[in-house]
Amino acid sequence: MAALAWLLIPFIAALGAAIWGGWAARNRTTGDVTELAGYARFREAMEKPPSGSQAV
Repeated sequence: MAALAWLLIPFIAALGAAIWGGWAARNRTTGDVTELAGYARFREAMEKPPSGSQAV
């Protein structure tokens, strides 16, 4: 019975690693559209001249 316990420890560890690996590699692209729109607004704001400045 002790040998069976020693064989179960690596099996449980491998199972846990497989579950964690699947969770870590999940698809997280749901927020890309919002982030890209925010980045486009940021670029537009950076391209504008500062308010109150005189064009030279």
